[in-house]
Order: sequence, then C-alpha cells, then structure tokens
Amino acid sequence: MAGYIVYWPKEQIAKLKKAKDTGPIRVVLGSIHTKMPSIAKIKAGDVIYPVTLEKGTLSIMARLPVEKVESAFDYLLRETGERWAALIPKDAACEEIPYRNGAPIFRVANGNCFDHFDELPPEINKVAYLAKRTPVPHLCHQEPFNCCSETAASGSNGSSIQPRPIPKEMIPTLLFGPSKSKQKPLKLNAKGELTTLSLSGFARKMSEETKKVFDSLFEDTISN
Repeated sequence: MAGYIVYWPKEQIAKLKKAKDTGPIRVVLGSIHTKMPSIAKIKAGDVIYPVTLEKGTLSIMARLPVEKVESAFDYLLRETGERWAALIPKDAACEEIPYRNGAPIFRVANGNCFDHFDELPPEINKVAYLAKRTPVPHLCHQEPFNCCSETAASGSNGSSIQPRPIPKEMIPTLLFGPSKSKQKPLKLNAKGELTTLSLSGFARKMSEETKKVFDSLFEDTISN
C-alpha cells in the first residue's frame, strides 16, 4: 500500500470553502495537465493525500484509501451526471449538441465527430447520451478543477476535508520518490521555504516513514 500526495491549488481550496465541502473525500481526479496531475500510476490499495500550501505551511487536506481506479469519464457521468470535459475513452462516444448548433453529433476520443450512430467506428461499445442525462447530487470536490480529466481514484473510507498543518521543522524529514533509492526531501527555495513548484506537477510517492507521519494526522479516522 503506497502513499501519494497530489497538490490542490489555492483556487481549488477556495472553491471547496465556498461550497462548504468538508467531505468526506470520495475521489481524486487526475488529468493530462500538470495543474491537476496524472494519477495513472496509482492503483487500488494505495492512499492519496491531497495537500496545499497555506501561507507557506504544508497542509494535508484529506486522506483517501483508493478502492477503485477508472476513467474519469465513467466516474463523472455516473456520480455527477455530467462529463465536465473529461477525456473520452477509446471505446466510448458522446452524443452531444454542439454550441450554437441544434443537431446532435457523436464525439469520440480522437476528437472526430460523426453525425449518425451507424457511422461510429467498430471499437465503440458504449455511448453517453449527454442531452438525456440529469444531474446527480454530489460534493464539490467530485467536480474536476481543470479540463481533460483522465483518471478517477475513488473510495468509500475517505476522511473529512480540512487543513492539517505539518510543522515546518518536519518538512526536511519527509521523503518522496518512485523508489527507496531515489527518495529525497521536497525542494525548498533560497529562503528555505516550500513553494508551489515544490509540490505541484505530478503525484509524488512517499516513503513508508513519511506515510506514517501523514497517517498520524488521521489516527481517529483510519479504519484500514
């Protein structure tokens, strides 16, 4: 069971506060863009910890034990009733009405569009009829905060969403890297402070010792 951090930018935190979304956290979404980085390497059994910076302080926002990893397209349609500009899988198509055009089209993964169902490529085995869908009640964090969502990692035992600050003196002891031999502390600026670049861009795998530190902030809620 590996632990990973993903960075939530200040605009995402502000959005959650405005919506009064305190969880429990149900999903972490990843995209093809670094603002909402890929989580494609994360698998069921891993644990994701969204983090943010608040006035230079590293805060752990939540803990999500991952039970299922699937396409963001499938997750969002099922759990929110909307596509939210998620990438369309290669085996799927969307029936949608283009902006300023009253005729529906079928859009597929490579960006191509077809006017009729019987024109769809043979690899398409599911079609989402967006115009016929109704919204599904959901929490704010279940909506992607960036376009081109690709992957959704979800679970039913997530924690509440709230800042859990890490003391600054502990930051140099936290280690991250794809393997034990490559684990290093987070990069600091010339003032010895964490920056957005220290945390953003990709999902960072943590050492076992670092995971224990993170889990200590959730001792009252960890059940697995």
